[in-house]
Amino acid sequence: MPRRSLTATLALAFAGTTLTVFVLVGSFLYIALDHQVKIQDDLDIVLAARHTRRLTQELDALSAVHEHEDRLTSLVLGNEALSMQMTDPAGHVLIEHNTANTAAAPGTEAPPGKRVAASARITDQAIVEWRAKSGAPVRAVSADAMLRDGTVTQILIARNMSDRWRLLDRYRDKLYIAGAAGAALAFLLSYLLIRASLRPLREVAASAARVTVDRLDTRIAVARLPLELDTLVASLNAMLERIDSGFRRLSQFTADLAHDMRTPLSNMRGATEVALARPRSADDYQALLESNLEECDRLSRMIENVLFLARAEHPQFMKNTREFDVGEELGRIAEYFEGLAEDAGAIVRVDGGGRLKADVELFRRAVSNLLANALRYTPRGGGIVLRAHEEAHSLRVIVENEGSPIDAAHLERIFDRFYRIDPSRTNQPKAGNPGGAAGLGLAIVRTIMELHGGTVHAESDTVSTRFILTFPRG
Repeated sequence: MPRRSLTATLALAFAGTTLTVFVLVGSFLYIALDHQVKIQDDLDIVLAARHTRRLTQELDALSAVHEHEDRLTSLVLGNEALSMQMTDPAGHVLIEHNTANTAAAPGTEAPPGKRVAASARITDQAIVEWRAKSGAPVRAVSADAMLRDGTVTQILIARNMSDRWRLLDRYRDKLYIAGAAGAALAFLLSYLLIRASLRPLREVAASAARVTVDRLDTRIAVARLPLELDTLVASLNAMLERIDSGFRRLSQFTADLAHDMRTPLSNMRGATEVALARPRSADDYQALLESNLEECDRLSRMIENVLFLARAEHPQFMKNTREFDVGEELGRIAEYFEGLAEDAGAIVRVDGGGRLKADVELFRRAVSNLLANALRYTPRGGGIVLRAHEEAHSLRVIVENEGSPIDAAHLERIFDRFYRIDPSRTNQPKAGNPGGAAGLGLAIVRTIMELHGGTVHAESDTVSTRFILTFPRG
């Protein structure tokens, strides 16, 4: 099916609307004119009948009718459409004028209906209609008139409406021509006006066409933008901003991933090349394999984290959402990390609790990542607290650890993928720590919180560092 032009479609709609209005208005005017013409003609017929009866009533006898024929017929002279006929009680025609023009067609009674009595007032309610021989309508009134001697005569005043037919036909034809011309003019003007009005939209399209992969920072800018397009352009610019931001993050993520994956690969390659440079003992080769295995584990964890972040973009990622006791889950997580905490010389304590509806597996992963991060940077003998408390519309889970403070400039960026703070803040990853420092643990925490509609932020001072998870409730 061929696509239609929006300009042509709107122009046709306007033209159709205009034509409809013309038809309605023209029909109203035609009907009003027809009604008004009939009223005026009926009034002429009624007045002629009244005057004729008044003159007839002044006559003494039937013989006087012929004597005053000119006077009686003068009431319809000058109008070729009007006719008059007067008959005696026996039906004989006394006088007539122009009756051939209003004679009824064969088989048609003229006039149908009752005559107006001599004592009754002649009004337009007595008007009757029939068809002449020519097919034209004839409107007439029939009334009785009493002479002075008591003789009753019948007066018939009729009007042939053929001239009115022609008048209305010409008027109707002019309405047709005016309606068709008006619709055509409306289509042309509408097309031109709509095309001019849609020019800013074409400029928006042209501006959007200039956005390419190499120019994602380009924004749509159109001079003198109509108010109706403000929201559209603002939405497009916001979309381009999100695409640009996402593309930059993806590019940075790809570069960081390649850099971080290159490090363990380089370590394995370098250690293997050194080992192969000369014959080694079995213990040396075993140590090399153990080192390579650790680097492979590091790569595996990195790939697993990257796959997790990729799967988290899917809207159906959260599958195990249910209500649970936060205090019990924090206790289980602390118990799982008990051995690692002993090796690190740290004490893990759980405080508080509450009820929360969330994905249990994702909750455990978020808290575990924060706890592993806390173990990594807590000095020996330091303490870590897993704290939870309910608020009016949220539940907060806080992972707090003692240690060196984080500079305020890093507090927001530490949740970015592959971001690491200055090495002076970082101790070397402790043996056995799950996940190692791959730069994705905190990014995963933020993704999990976004999936739950919550937030995560960090606070740090000389006393402790606190990672705060805020889950919405209900």
